[in-house]
Amino acid sequence: MIANLLIGLREGLEAALVVGILVAYLVKLQRRDVLPRLWLGVGGAVAVSLGLGALLTFGAYGLSFEAQELIGGSLSIVATALVTWMIFWMLRTARTLGSTLRHDVDSNLGGAGWGLVLVAFLAVGREGIETALFLWAAVQATGETTLPLLGASIGIIIAVALGWLIYRGVVRINLGKFFAWTGFFLIIVAAGVLAYGVHDLQEAGVLPGLHSLAFDVSGAIPPGSWYGTLLKGTINFSPATTWLQAIVWLAYTIPVIALFIRVIRRQHPKPTVSATAEAPALTSQGA
Repeated sequence: MIANLLIGLREGLEAALVVGILVAYLVKLQRRDVLPRLWLGVGGAVAVSLGLGALLTFGAYGLSFEAQELIGGSLSIVATALVTWMIFWMLRTARTLGSTLRHDVDSNLGGAGWGLVLVAFLAVGREGIETALFLWAAVQATGETTLPLLGASIGIIIAVALGWLIYRGVVRINLGKFFAWTGFFLIIVAAGVLAYGVHDLQEAGVLPGLHSLAFDVSGAIPPGSWYGTLLKGTINFSPATTWLQAIVWLAYTIPVIALFIRVIRRQHPKPTVSATAEAPALTSQGA
């Protein structure tokens, strides 16, 4: 639940910030008349994301066990790739996100402003699709449905509230630190989803080594215990892990974390003088 809450919070806050920037800029331009187009695009993105989640959840019914495992394993790998890309994309573009979105608005503001529907749909839809895929993969990994969905819903609600408070100028947060810390944790979660995807492909017969275990600590960490459930729900830890799962987990985690730390150090070198940086609030006077 904690991992899914974090996923909902991070992805939801990204979407909320995008919408806040778009709304603030349109208000600044005195083009409130095109705001309904913006909200139409946002609504369409939410509908597509929910539709994808429903398709992933119910679309595999009636298939053989091997086919379900093949689909589940493949989508877990896709979800890991998308989340990894999202983490580094946000680190790279966070500083220029506002100017990029404002440029998109300027390019689609002619006439009745129907182009804003596409701008909002693409900006929010990216976050929604990533959330749907990663959440579905997490649900498959844990075997639970209620708690992951509850956690993600709580995270999204908090994100929407934070986005509104930032837009109104009530709250200021250091977005660089927020995305850095959540990004680090999401890498660990993504590694667990990837390892689970490998296990699915092993059960489907696509990959070998299903019965070759690197370790089995089920006796010390029973899957049904509260701490076993906690580890499963946060980092997708499996007490019985195959050698291939362990190798893939390490092959993903070590280089990705190393690259993540390198990127952060490049973007945030040690200051020569003491300074406190805060992300600017989104207001209707300027975003």
